Amino acid sequence: MAVYKDGDKWRVIYRYTNYKGERKQTQKRGFVTKREAVAWEHEVLLRSESKLDMTFSSFFEIYEEDKKKRVKENTWESKSHIIRTKILPFFGERKIAEIEPKDVIAWQNELLAYKGENGEEYSPTYLKTIHSQLSAIFNHAVRYYHLPSNPAQKAGSMGSEEHKEMLFWTKEEYLKFADAMMDKPISYYAFEMLYWTGIRCGELLALTPKDFNFERQELIINKSYQRLNGRDVITTPKTKKSNRTIKMPKFLCEEMREYIDMLYEIGEDERLFQITKSYLHHEMDRGAKIAGVKRIRIHDLRHSAISLLIEMGFSALAIAERVGHESIDITYRYAHLFPTKQTEMADKLDAERMEAIWMKPDSIRARSNFRISIWWWKSAAVRSSKTYTPAWKMREWRKIPVTVS
Repeated sequence: MAVYKDGDKWRVIYRYTNYKGERKQTQKRGFVTKREAVAWEHEVLLRSESKLDMTFSSFFEIYEEDKKKRVKENTWESKSHIIRTKILPFFGERKIAEIEPKDVIAWQNELLAYKGENGEEYSPTYLKTIHSQLSAIFNHAVRYYHLPSNPAQKAGSMGSEEHKEMLFWTKEEYLKFADAMMDKPISYYAFEMLYWTGIRCGELLALTPKDFNFERQELIINKSYQRLNGRDVITTPKTKKSNRTIKMPKFLCEEMREYIDMLYEIGEDERLFQITKSYLHHEMDRGAKIAGVKRIRIHDLRHSAISLLIEMGFSALAIAERVGHESIDITYRYAHLFPTKQTEMADKLDAERMEAIWMKPDSIRARSNFRISIWWWKSAAVRSSKTYTPAWKMREWRKIPVTVS
């Protein structure tokens, strides 16, 4: 590696051996001073040797190179935005090996004290997400690059995960909304798919004619749509469980046939709904206002679909298979919607107990007669005195014989 004068600027030429053992050369130009060029040269050498005597910003470049191709593009975009806007401005120029828990606490306090133009603060969930991103970078340095410990972990987390109120429409509310959407076919058919199948918004926007088998009443979900940096991006679904085949009701098959026939010479692999999530948000606002129903989020249509299936009596396992969830998630998140079986359980336990009393040996019947004797004595005591003393408090009660028949 060497630093050279390049007109009125400076440049660095860097030669290295890649992971295949091949000799490579690269350069960086445009440094205003030789000092800047030398500093950059030093950071590159440290990165190439995986030594942690480097700035946090330099280590983030290593982290990015290690992680970016292992996650979905939209996932990395979200992570990268948080790191570049909330973490690098504070820690970027600090040596990563010199960052201590007290520095993390100072950073946390700065975020906790933040107030926007209208006085709004960061939500507890967002604060927790920001801290998790910082901790993930330090964990990576500990696990693979010999950083002694994670200062973010020692400092402790900030914020907390909020369990927002789950909003959903009843079937009656949705039908009112759907009527209001009939003036725009693309909106109507999009919301019909979201409500009656419970698919995610990204899954809806990725649908093509090829995904439908109307003869078998099946819909294949195997991709998701994202709009990233002005580009249309098709990715795999959210989870492995999200790859699934959904049985469609007949009326919905007929509706989607009608919709596809309306589209002029659409290709088998072309998107059916060439709209954005923002468009659907706007349409939900419009439709809810016209229909006179409460405003919910687009994702709440998925909650609405699940709540309808629960009301219809389907099990958590069957619902999870349809919507691409784990059954444990359905049970946990929607437990309050499942009809309680507690009364039925108690009644059946009563029946089992009574059967045992009359069908089993005398020891069980003795316990039963004992309880009957207590009931009889208690009733007699109440009849004979205005003041009732519990039987277990009266010494005389212990002398009363119990007859077993």
